[in-house]
Amino acid sequence: MLDLKAQHATIREEAVAKMMEVVDAQLFILGEPVAKLEEEIAALSRTKHAIGCANGTDALLLAYRALGIGRGDEIITSPFTFFATAGTIHNVGATPVFVDIEPKTFNIDPAAAKAAVTSRTKAVVPVDLFGQMAAIECVRELMPTVPIIEDAAQSIGASRRIDGKVRMAGEAATIGTFSFFPSKNLGGYGDGGMIVTQDDELATRLKRLRVHGGLKTYFHDEVGYNSRLDALQAAVLRAKLPHLASWSEKRRQNAAFYDGALAGISGVTTPFVDPANVSIFNQYTLRVERRDELQQYLNEKKIGNSIYYPLPLHLQPCFEYLGYRKGQCPEAERAATEVISIPIYPELSQGQLEEVAAAIRAFYTR
Repeated sequence: MLDLKAQHATIREEAVAKMMEVVDAQLFILGEPVAKLEEEIAALSRTKHAIGCANGTDALLLAYRALGIGRGDEIITSPFTFFATAGTIHNVGATPVFVDIEPKTFNIDPAAAKAAVTSRTKAVVPVDLFGQMAAIECVRELMPTVPIIEDAAQSIGASRRIDGKVRMAGEAATIGTFSFFPSKNLGGYGDGGMIVTQDDELATRLKRLRVHGGLKTYFHDEVGYNSRLDALQAAVLRAKLPHLASWSEKRRQNAAFYDGALAGISGVTTPFVDPANVSIFNQYTLRVERRDELQQYLNEKKIGNSIYYPLPLHLQPCFEYLGYRKGQCPEAERAATEVISIPIYPELSQGQLEEVAAAIRAFYTR
C-alpha cells in the first residue's frame, strides 16, 4: 500500500541534515524547529495560528478541551472514519453522536448533522476522508452557531472552493486538526500532530493545554496534557514540507490513471471527487462488488490493498452503550462492505500502476 523507503530515498540528505541540527543543538522539546514548522503549517492552511502536538489524536482531544467540552455534552460526527475521531470525544467525557455519510464522498451528510442537533450539542466534527474536504460551508450554513472542528488528518494541503474563494483544509473551521502519522501525505518518522485556528483565545488555550495547562514553567492555570511535538519530528516534517505539493500532484496523476484504467468495469466504482474540491488522495478508495473476494485475489497477487473501514464506529463494541443499531447509518454500513483502497503513493512506477489496474480488471472479467 505504501513504500516509505522509496520516499525516504529521495529526501534522505535533507531530512538527516535537519535532524542533525536538532541533535547537535541538544534541544529536543518544542523550540525553534517546532516554532518554524508551526509558522509554515499556518501559512499552508492560511490560518493565524498553528500549534504542534504529540499526534493527530491529541490534536482532536485538545480541540475539544479548548472549546470547554466535557461530561454531558454531545459532539456530532461521522461513523465512517478512523477511531480517534470518536474515541477522543469519549475521552473528554462527552457523547459521540453519529450521523450518516454522503454515499459519493464518504464525508458527513450536513443535513443529517443538522437533524441531530440538540440543546447539548457543543460541536460538529466533519472528517475530510481520504484526502478531500467535507462540505464545511454547508455544515456552517445549517448549523451557524455550532463550532466546527475539521478533522483534516487525511487532507493537509487539500482545498475547496467555498463562496467563490479557495479555502485550504483547516482554514474555514473553528479549529482544524492534522496528523503527521508516517502514512499521511506529510508524514513524520513517528507520531506528530498540529492544530490550526483563526481564533487568538483558542490558540492561547491550546498552547497551554499541550504543556500541562501552563504557559509559564511550573505555573498551571488548568490541568492539561503532555502533548508536545517532538523537535526531531518537526525537523523531518520541515524537510518534507517543500515536497508536499508535488507529492500530492503525483497522487492526483496516479488517481487519474486509475480512473481511466478502471473505467467501465462492471462492479467497480472509482472515487468521486466533489467538483468544488482539490483532493490530495491520501487514499484511492474504490467501491466494489465481491469486495472480500477481490481482496483475497489481490493478496494472492501480492498487490497492496486495505479496507478503510470495515466496521463503522456506531457499531463498534466499545460504543454499545450508546444504543446504536444496525441500519441507523445505512450509507456508512454499506460503504464498510464495499470499499477497498489500492496503492496511490507518488513513488509508484507506471508499471506498478498498470499491474494493479490489470489485476482488478482481470478479476472482474475472468
